[in-house]
Amino acid sequence: MLRRFYNKVFGSPDERVIQKHGQLVEEINSLEPEVSRRPDADLRGRTDAFRVLVRERTEAAREGLAEANHRLADAGLGRGGAVQQRQRQARQQLYDAEHAVLDDLLPEAFAMVREACRRTLGKRHYDVQLLGGIVLHQGSIAEMKTGEGKTFVAALPLYLHALTGRGAHLVTPNDYLSKVGLQLMGPIYHLLGASAAVIQNQGGGGEAGSFIFDPDFRTSDDRYLSLRPCSRREAYAADITYGTNNEFGFDYLRDNMA
Repeated sequence: MLRRFYNKVFGSPDERVIQKHGQLVEEINSLEPEVSRRPDADLRGRTDAFRVLVRERTEAAREGLAEANHRLADAGLGRGGAVQQRQRQARQQLYDAEHAVLDDLLPEAFAMVREACRRTLGKRHYDVQLLGGIVLHQGSIAEMKTGEGKTFVAALPLYLHALTGRGAHLVTPNDYLSKVGLQLMGPIYHLLGASAAVIQNQGGGGEAGSFIFDPDFRTSDDRYLSLRPCSRREAYAADITYGTNNEFGFDYLRDNMA
């Protein structure tokens, strides 16, 4: 009974999220007419401008982290307690600086992803899907049922966070979902000037199982349309990388084994 009373007075958790982010959705919608008139080249150019802005506004924080890393390396094993604390603080400062500029870019960036989706796939993000993208950007969980557009929603924060230049990863439970997810969303990223790749199981050994989205790549295997084989390093260097929890985890272990 107390919960019903609380929800009646203050609204349900879902209603509070909608109220909190409703203004952002309205701002995204207000940009739609102007963004829809931009040529493809202007959208890609805007992505480049976003990247420059992110670098400029986070330069001091990045320099601070680099200095902290250098001091930690000089401190030596077992003698860097205070320096480690400074490194953690510098890393948090960089995260905060990046998040602040991404918050400012979010309305236009989301409007651009929506427009790119409309041009390449003939689909347009609904307002509720924009809300899902905002929630994911803020580091929260967005619960969505089958058919509600998880793949489309994820493209919004993926593009936004790719602007930092440090890569944005999407994790799936199996190779099929990661591969098909990139093939479906790849045209959006390509139109906006963001590179995207996928890592798959390395059953063939070596560099097998790594692909970068390339709409001009031709293959006789329909399963890999627009997926050009690449090195593992190139896949991770892409702006956006799709993969499974297993592959991301084992790649991390392989990179850090003595």
